[in-house]
Amino acid sequence: MTYSHEVEHMCVVKKGPNHGPAPIPEEGKWVKAKEIVDISGLTHGVGWCAPQQGACKLTLNVKNGVIQECLVETLGCSGMTHSAAMASEILPGKTILEALNTDLVCDAINTAMRELFLQIVYGRTQSAFSEGGLMIGAGLEDLGKGLRSQTGTLYGTLAKGTRYLELTEGYITRMALDKDNEVIGYEYVHMGKFMEQVKKGVDANEALKAVTGTYGRFKPEQGAVKYIDPRKE
Repeated sequence: MTYSHEVEHMCVVKKGPNHGPAPIPEEGKWVKAKEIVDISGLTHGVGWCAPQQGACKLTLNVKNGVIQECLVETLGCSGMTHSAAMASEILPGKTILEALNTDLVCDAINTAMRELFLQIVYGRTQSAFSEGGLMIGAGLEDLGKGLRSQTGTLYGTLAKGTRYLELTEGYITRMALDKDNEVIGYEYVHMGKFMEQVKKGVDANEALKAVTGTYGRFKPEQGAVKYIDPRKE
């Protein structure tokens, strides 16, 4: 190690007590993290690209510094879906430091990794106070049945008002309006459950009926006087 001339000629002042890093909560324990292997936890992060055309939600389950599980969800950019496919192969098996310094193909995913890294190394994880942390596979629980991301797609104009296209329950097929033309309910198809039924050999029309539901005051006796297809009307 090379020292400058000024430092070479300084006298030594002995270092006092060294208490180490402040402990952070990790999977039900307080840990003084000094190495990457000291880090564990499951958490989420959100990232965006420079032109802000799309966003990524990234979920990682880290055990002893190594990523054991990842969930990559993207929104708003077609190219990001392919980037996410590659990122899902790249991330498992890497340490969080390696992942932070690896090109995850898309700026939004890279940014999500950065934000998530900060949460993990500061002990701000979802599993910070869960003894033993969360099992590998916990990342899928956010998706629910059908294993589809929780997405919402809504569109509105001043001239024609709102259009519900997709909500948590699923793909919106009809909106119910009352006598004042205000939205009071909607009909939806749960696409994840629909595809599961079709894969099992159920007739598509029967499967569609089985997974179609309504929310709010959708029936005429509940005040609905008009139904519209949000994609056509």
